[in-house]
Amino acid sequence: MPEIQPFPGVFYRVPETDLPRVLAPPYDVITPDYQAQLYDRDPRNIVRVVLNRNPGDAAYDDAGLTFRRWQQEGVLAPDPEPALYLLEQRFEVGGRTLIRVGLLARFRAVNPEARVVLPHEHTRQGPKEDRYRLLKATRANFSPIFLMFGDRDRRFAALAAELMTGAPATSFLDDGGVGHRLWRVTQRDAIVRLAEALAGQAYIADGHHRYATALRYRDQAGPDGALTLGYFTPLNGPGLLVQPYHRILSSGPTLAEAGKALAGHFDLRDAPDAATAAREVEASAAPYVFALAEPGRGALVVEAGPGARSLLPPDAPPSLAALDTYFFHQAVLTPTLGVPAEAVSYVHSLGEAVAAVEQRRCRLAVLMRSTPVRQVVDVAEAGESMPAKSTFFHPKLPSGLVIHPLVG
Repeated sequence: MPEIQPFPGVFYRVPETDLPRVLAPPYDVITPDYQAQLYDRDPRNIVRVVLNRNPGDAAYDDAGLTFRRWQQEGVLAPDPEPALYLLEQRFEVGGRTLIRVGLLARFRAVNPEARVVLPHEHTRQGPKEDRYRLLKATRANFSPIFLMFGDRDRRFAALAAELMTGAPATSFLDDGGVGHRLWRVTQRDAIVRLAEALAGQAYIADGHHRYATALRYRDQAGPDGALTLGYFTPLNGPGLLVQPYHRILSSGPTLAEAGKALAGHFDLRDAPDAATAAREVEASAAPYVFALAEPGRGALVVEAGPGARSLLPPDAPPSLAALDTYFFHQAVLTPTLGVPAEAVSYVHSLGEAVAAVEQRRCRLAVLMRSTPVRQVVDVAEAGESMPAKSTFFHPKLPSGLVIHPLVG
């Protein structure tokens, strides 16, 4: 099990009504346009630290100076005593209200070979270097690594419910309509019980580059340098939601040409538009499914039969062979449709995919099905890595809500 510790979190000392103005999503989902909006929204917005827009070295220098200045001015200040932090996020999807509860804590990053914390994604050198330079400049974590753990007996869920009966320390609604409530846990016995409830392995859902950065910092600073910020939520929690990333193709066949290429191996049916096709894809029980939508030409739902596995390389690892994204990239994108990998971009909302089609900003949109959490776990336990943009965990965790000062 991960080593869990309380810590004195650094918080914005602003009215609750100002929190949506000063917090931001994780750096890797902030588009340039949204970055500009966050800069304009409030001079204290955390984007100035987590995704500073100055060029080159100046970005990290300014991020460090800004973070230290805000502490000197009292905009940010630490809690008076170490704590663990319970976070509830309430949100709506498809007309349903979901609630996800997790624990924000200091924990020790360890090498994947120890099989305590398991990744499921390759990391890239550029983002790792960027996060490392920010960490060195600020000596703090602003965005938690998102981890999942088994809670089969619902021990954590029951304990969290017990500790969240009082008034929260803070409460706010973010840009996306997600309600956040946060509780401090400072009682020694409750801290021990929460740490014990996080038994077994943890699986990284989001934040692989930040985890790799923690390990690199440990190698430089010593054992305590591995202490970083994590958010732990149960695998079986009712609010653990994974949404798909959709693919946008800038070149490739027409919808009619794609249909001809796919007809020999797949069951095909027409759909009037991208939104309808996406709903049918999400509801499908086929081994593999996706849809293609062309501007002005409607959409095509593509379902694979039991024999489609033969289209994959014979040495494909079973955990990866189960994934829609792996199947699409290995068996369909280039081998069947002739589309090069460089023609693919990604969007994480259906609205963006529909807009790309309606505004004729793509050759085709590829509408994917959500990846089940169980498949994420299977890939992690097998020591494999998913294709890029296979999962989008929703909602994201706000950067700057609880800031973790480094130890080493």
